[in-house]
Formats: sequence, C-alpha cells, structure tokens
Amino acid sequence: MFIYRKATMSDLNTIWDKDIKSHIADKRYVKWKKSFIQANKNGDIITFVVLNENDPVGQCSIVLNRENIKFKCKDLLCASNEKAYLSTIRIEKQYEGQGHISKLVKTVESFAKKKGFSYLTIGVEAKESRNLAIYLHFGYTQFITSEIEDGTLILFYQKPLKRRSCDNKNRAN
Repeated sequence: MFIYRKATMSDLNTIWDKDIKSHIADKRYVKWKKSFIQANKNGDIITFVVLNENDPVGQCSIVLNRENIKFKCKDLLCASNEKAYLSTIRIEKQYEGQGHISKLVKTVESFAKKKGFSYLTIGVEAKESRNLAIYLHFGYTQFITSEIEDGTLILFYQKPLKRRSCDNKNRAN
C-alpha cells in the first residue's frame, strides 16, 4: 500500500542517502543533502513523499522561499504567499507509470491551497517532452518564461489553484 504525505527528516535522509549512493563519484550530492535538509527544517522547502512500506520511493518539493531557487527568473516563480515553485518531482524507475506522481502532485497542490497560494509554478527542460506533456496534463499550462541554465533551455509554467473572488463575481454576471 502506498502513502502520500509530508516527508519526515528520516524520509529526507533516506532519499538523499539513495541519491548519494547512486551518484557516488559526485561529491556535490553530500553538500546538496545538507542544504536541502536545512531548507526543509527552516520551512523554506517542504518535501512530500510516496512511501512503499515506509520506504520513500518518490518525492515532490514545494519551494516557499525564492532564495532557494537557482534560476534568474526566481521572482516570477515564487512570490510571497501568492506563488510557490514545485521542484524535484521524481519516482524510482520501477514505480513509473503507476499514477504515483499524479497523486503526489495532487497532495502538494492541496497543501498549497490550504496555505492560501494562488498559483504553483514549475520548470521543465524543453527536451523532456514526456515530462512537459505530463505537467501540461496536470494543468500547468500558463507559460511564464524560459531560461537557459548550463546550456539547457528550461520552460516555466504556472497553474492557478483557486479562482479569485472577482473572477467568480464576473462569472455570475
């Protein structure tokens, strides 16, 4: 049975230990683990996980503080309590295509709505057509901007989480 919930510190350590092990030659992962876990402790990033028998096999993070976004366009992606940025959406290979990412993203979107965010934003490498199709299917259809990062074109989209009260009034008239 799979569970979708906010990650514990134990979950975060397990996720990062798996990443470090699978990228053993890349010493940046040890540094990234420390800063990522600290950002979760500070509440600047909140990570949600897919658990399979208490083992985190997937994750999605919501970035609440734009200082934790590496892109130049970070002000368009994360703004006070209006916008937050989705990051690190992934699942272990053997669980792909089973609907877990969809359920996880819905869990994060529900959290963001409860926190009062109007929009969630997301970035995708232009060459990752499969991921782009998935994000568009999830409703991330409002193009914001693009940016080249380390020679890779990144496309940024947003999704409204709730209708503004003035939109509802206009629809009623």
